[in-house]
Amino acid sequence: MLDKTWIIWLVLFVGALVLESLSMQLFSLWFAVGALAGVAASLLGAPVWLQVVIFVLVTAVSLAATRPLVKRLQAKKHEPTNADRYVGQNAVVTEEIDNVKGTGAIKVSGQTWSARSTDDSIIPAGAWVRTLSIEGAKMFVELPRAN
Repeated sequence: MLDKTWIIWLVLFVGALVLESLSMQLFSLWFAVGALAGVAASLLGAPVWLQVVIFVLVTAVSLAATRPLVKRLQAKKHEPTNADRYVGQNAVVTEEIDNVKGTGAIKVSGQTWSARSTDDSIIPAGAWVRTLSIEGAKMFVELPRAN
C-alpha cells in the first residue's frame, strides 16, 4: 500500500481540481498544487511522512505566494447600473414614507420606487426628498437640508 501512495495523492489532486471547477473561488487550487507535489514525492520514493510534509509546505507556499493577487483580482467592484442614475436626484414622495409600517414610494425622473427614510423619519406625501442609495428594489432618501 505504501508504495502506491501516489494514487492517493492523484485522487486528492483530481478531487481538488473538481472542487475548484465547481466553486470557481480559487480555494482548492492550492491543495491541488500540494497534491501534485505529493504525487512527485511518492514517485521519487519519499516516505509517507515526508510526502505529507511536502504537501503541506507546497500548499502553504503556493497559497502565500498567490493569495494576495487572487484577492485583488476578485475584489468586488461596484458596477454601475441604469438605476444608479437616480441616486443623488430630487424626488417627490407619492406615498407617505414610514419605515415602521414599511410604506413609502417616490417618483424620480418619471420612475416610481419603493422608498425608505435613512433616518427613520416619517415623510409625508408631496414632500421633496433627495435620493441617497439603492438596496434591492428600495430607494433610500432623506429630506433636503436647509441652507
